[in-house]
Amino acid sequence: MRTFISTLLLIFACHGLMANEAAPLAEDPAVEQRLITISEEMRCLVCQNESLAGSRSDLANDLRAQIRTMIKAGKSNVEIRQYMVDRYGDFVLYRPPVKPTTWLLWLGPFTILLIGIIGLLMYLRQRNTSMDSKTLSDEENRRLDVLLNTVETEFKKDARP
Repeated sequence: MRTFISTLLLIFACHGLMANEAAPLAEDPAVEQRLITISEEMRCLVCQNESLAGSRSDLANDLRAQIRTMIKAGKSNVEIRQYMVDRYGDFVLYRPPVKPTTWLLWLGPFTILLIGIIGLLMYLRQRNTSMDSKTLSDEENRRLDVLLNTVETEFKKDARP
């Protein structure tokens, strides 16, 4: 038991040695707020489902530092956004602009939905048409009457006490 407790204490004591370097505190809260506003609209290029503001990748840290530098240099949000688009393309934006290269992105889901609806309507129409056209021939009607009469006669025989 002493060995187990000693091992746990040693692990907890060493845990502090493995801690990462603390993030620097914000020098200017206004700059940091503007940085967060800008970086929330941008995609992390490493963790593609996270915003630049929420990602912890090294590249995201570098890009936030670069944005912070540009904010301190007096660049506007539009200039910073344009710089990022020029460098990394529209992929860096969560809401890319509507232009010929992004038409598929904006119109693709609606086109696929429309094709699906048209396909479903064509299938239902074809199914209804094929179900209506099934009529029995005279021979089939005659055989059906014979079978029904036979069943009815058998039923009446069994129903008598």
